[in-house]
Amino acid sequence: MNIISKICKVKVLVIGVSLFHLFTFSPLQAQPSWVKKATKSVFTVKTFAADGSLIGSSNGFYTGTDGEAISNFTPFKGASRAVIIDAAGKEIPVSGIMGANDMYDVVKFRVAANKTQPLTIATDVAPTGSTVWLLPYLETKTIKSGLVRKAETFQEEYAYYTVAMQTPETAVSCPLLNDAGEVIGLMQQPASATDSLSYAVSARFADSLKVTGLSLNDPTLRLTAIKKELPSTLSDANLLIYLAGSSTDSATYAGLVNDMIEKFPKAPEGYLYRAQLAADAAKYADADKDMEQALKVAQEKDDVLFNYARMIYNKDIYQNIQPYEPWTLDKALTQIQQAYGINPQPAYRQLEGNILFAQKKYDEAYNIFTELTESNLDKAEMWYGAARCKEMLKDTTAMMALLDSAVNVFSKPYLKQAAPYLWTRGNKRFDLGKYRDAVHDFNEYEKLMGTQVNARFYYIRHQAEIEGRLYQQALNDINRAIQLEPKETLYYAEKAALQVRVGQYDEAIETADECLAIEPDGSNGYLFKGLAQCLKGNKKDGLENLQKAKDMGDPQAEGLIEKYK
Repeated sequence: MNIISKICKVKVLVIGVSLFHLFTFSPLQAQPSWVKKATKSVFTVKTFAADGSLIGSSNGFYTGTDGEAISNFTPFKGASRAVIIDAAGKEIPVSGIMGANDMYDVVKFRVAANKTQPLTIATDVAPTGSTVWLLPYLETKTIKSGLVRKAETFQEEYAYYTVAMQTPETAVSCPLLNDAGEVIGLMQQPASATDSLSYAVSARFADSLKVTGLSLNDPTLRLTAIKKELPSTLSDANLLIYLAGSSTDSATYAGLVNDMIEKFPKAPEGYLYRAQLAADAAKYADADKDMEQALKVAQEKDDVLFNYARMIYNKDIYQNIQPYEPWTLDKALTQIQQAYGINPQPAYRQLEGNILFAQKKYDEAYNIFTELTESNLDKAEMWYGAARCKEMLKDTTAMMALLDSAVNVFSKPYLKQAAPYLWTRGNKRFDLGKYRDAVHDFNEYEKLMGTQVNARFYYIRHQAEIEGRLYQQALNDINRAIQLEPKETLYYAEKAALQVRVGQYDEAIETADECLAIEPDGSNGYLFKGLAQCLKGNKKDGLENLQKAKDMGDPQAEGLIEKYK
């Protein structure tokens, strides 16, 4: 045999051996020294539905010393509870989800363990052709090895591995390690038990998952009912709890607040949230205790003092049925003055003005509100506050001038923010007998509020229009009120009264009949029908209807009977 033939035979032999090592394991390869220790970090995960039935099981491993761990996400979907069984056979509950990604089927969570032994996660991507090791749960004698065939990059920094290794289905989420004993990935579900290629997703990616301030709306996290951990930063935790206040039930929200206190015991925010919950439930002693603790731990005490004073003020204004002696407006005033002394914020000064107003110290409150018109606060609101003070001091002229100032903060065409001030000024003008001016304000209010105005608005404007002798406008408005609330008999009675006033007797009789159709036992229909009939000349029928109204207790009927009988 010539030399060329020998070389060719050697090449064939070498290629065959190489392919064998590429697609199979080598039981003769020395087992790494780190295996025994690493096995203590791997565990089995079991997840359960709300009724206690088993949903699924998988593998996982610790990535931190405080119970942090990762696994695949599939068994957690629809689960209400999960446990792990560690290498010592101990069952430990999963205390919270720390992050999840459905696309790559990975989840990070925490177990309720004081101290855990983590695997080290590789910071570098394992190179193509390097040897990697599969570490199953409780396997210490023989572990499988393979070669990295491909490392595809996703999200710019993480690797998705293709490995020349045949793995059983029970190896899902077991760690894949490099020669140094560092985890490079989590094994994923194989295509089949006989497939010679396996796949793993970056362990560093799974370990990077986290809950953020916006995680309440994360569709992946909503797939599991297991409790989610709060974000790791105070700012994100505050954002999450703020959003939870309007998107979760009260029990869930209260649980998040308690979690915040446990996670950030030296931050005042958690105590403030819990104090507000207690105050809302009229548990004022509990609220007071939390507010005092918030003051104790706060570095910026002015904000806590502000919230403390506001809580006492709100209790006095809106929940004054149940007294709580330690909470007085004097205490609230002292707190807000202390807050302003620490940090002279206009918002603190405004609350001081509100407290003084509640104490009926109108002159002092007026001085604060007028002072604040030069601040960065809402000027219209400050002018309005000053106007309320003058109203309580019976200075009508000054009150109206201040309301003009509130409205004049805005220029035409008005912004919607002007609506409450136009409405208030319109009502005050009505009270002062300036009916057409009141109608003008109500018209501007309607333009701003559009379809948000209700039947009550049209009823009030119709009254101003009647007093201002704008009868057709008044009739239009009472008709709008009826359209919005067709079962309200008061509006039919007002319409009939207006029709009588302008001499539309036949129309008034029809309106009265509509009123009686809705409320046959009501006196209003009989009263205005009888009045319209008498004015039309039909005294016989008119007096009969007026008598029915009198029999029903209508106080106006008797005088009308005496007039027309």
